[in-house]
Amino acid sequence: MYFADKKVNLYQMRQWYKPLAALAEHVQVAVIGRSAVATLTLMDEAPVPVVYLRTTEDLENFLREQDVRVALYVNQNARNFQMFRYGGISHVFINHGESDKAYMRSNQHKAYDYAFIAGDAARERLTDALWEYDVDARTFAIGRPQTDHLVNRPPFPDDGRTSVLYSPTWEGDRGSMGYGSVATHGVALSKALLADPRFRLVYRPHPRSGIVDSGYARANREIIAAIARANAADPHAHHVYDDAAELDWQLSATDVAITDVSAMVYDRLATGRPLLVTRPVDPLADVDETGYLSACEWLYADDASDIIATIDRVQNSDEARASLDYWVRRHFGDTSPGAATERFHAAIAELLARSDLDLVDRPLETRLVESDPFDDDEDEDAVPGEDA
Repeated sequence: MYFADKKVNLYQMRQWYKPLAALAEHVQVAVIGRSAVATLTLMDEAPVPVVYLRTTEDLENFLREQDVRVALYVNQNARNFQMFRYGGISHVFINHGESDKAYMRSNQHKAYDYAFIAGDAARERLTDALWEYDVDARTFAIGRPQTDHLVNRPPFPDDGRTSVLYSPTWEGDRGSMGYGSVATHGVALSKALLADPRFRLVYRPHPRSGIVDSGYARANREIIAAIARANAADPHAHHVYDDAAELDWQLSATDVAITDVSAMVYDRLATGRPLLVTRPVDPLADVDETGYLSACEWLYADDASDIIATIDRVQNSDEARASLDYWVRRHFGDTSPGAATERFHAAIAELLARSDLDLVDRPLETRLVESDPFDDDEDEDAVPGEDA
């Protein structure tokens, strides 16, 4: 697993920890970190060996010593190209979730030899979006192996309250990525849930919330403060402000989820449990309504304060249940316990079997591309004043 990004994006790696640990029971697995601060954290957290390779020379020396056959990538960091230089390796984009963001149909998929995708919906998305891309030959549908490792033990009692996960994304850095709902939906729906003793709110904002928009940051703080006040007024409420590194029980143990247009939609969808998706207010937000979002349960900003009635409908409507079941299978295929993990392991095994042993055994120099446009040995995390 190759991770060249900064610590702020480690959430993309963390969701793969348990699947990597399970894979390591069958094949040798390691994580390559390229930035100092992120790698130090990976060394503390990751359940598989982690190696820090700051420079391209470090990377080359590692590949001389190790028989690497498959390289996995969770994002589109520009420094991925430093690893792409090497042949004899299957370079595989595994992403950090399934969603209908524009990112999921990016032409950058073509940079990789293969992509591990969730299911039929992702295959059709790429077929429609990418020119001259052989989706059947270059993708493996594996479902969502993370769901095989979810633990159904929430940090609150089973006291009959309806638990609601509200997990919004950040505000985005441009209109087309303006999916965040904290300021437009979040304050109103949180107030309604916190005021009703039948409900328990689990608020899990994106770690980048408010880094661009100060108003978004204020709304985020307002919700966190409201949770603290509600718990102080009623110690039995057990509302949760969740900033934990790991995403686990939040998906599997809550009764209803409210998410933005993000990978969280599909993390939750993979569990088969009720969910609502906030409708972006920004008219420039790029919403692909050819997949699940064409039939999802939208929550509009004007209806956020009436969230109680909306939750009642999605929990108890036969039509809503049937629609959810259909889309779960369309996006993830067989979601029975262990099925996705089996497909993930089978895809890795097939790529290992395809390895060209003659090419892999050649000297490293014969596996290099002539030039590297991103041959930059700077550590982006090593900035004066940071705790690198």
